[in-house]
Amino acid sequence: MLIRAATEADTTEWVRLRTLLWADPDNDHPAEIQAFWSRQADRATFVCDRGNGKLGGFLETRMRDYAEGCKTDRVAYLEGLYVEANLRRQGIASQLIEAAEQWARSLGIVEMASDCLIDNSISRQTHLANGFAEVERIICFRKLLS
Repeated sequence: MLIRAATEADTTEWVRLRTLLWADPDNDHPAEIQAFWSRQADRATFVCDRGNGKLGGFLETRMRDYAEGCKTDRVAYLEGLYVEANLRRQGIASQLIEAAEQWARSLGIVEMASDCLIDNSISRQTHLANGFAEVERIICFRKLLS
């Protein structure tokens, strides 16, 4: 399978995979992907191409001014990573991460950061297996103002 940058032809499959990762019905995946095409200078998406117009995974990354535990003010942030269940444990996530790292290096970025929910052991293990180091644990709060 080929790891490559996403193209507009991938939109339908990309929406499908984003929906599997972020199933919240409030997400407007088509609009977010459309907005991606107009802001590519600070973000990139890489896909696992299965052939015949099908994708098996994706990784979204963008530059951030800050990330917990980082020392620089230009950090490549891994915003989302998903590999379909039947393709897992074949190194695809690692290949997607490597593509994002190459993109970041090409922009002179020297740090990459990410996050996952505290109970997402699969994501945590994927990060650790790909050279990420856990730097902080936080508890987030919300208060609805009405």
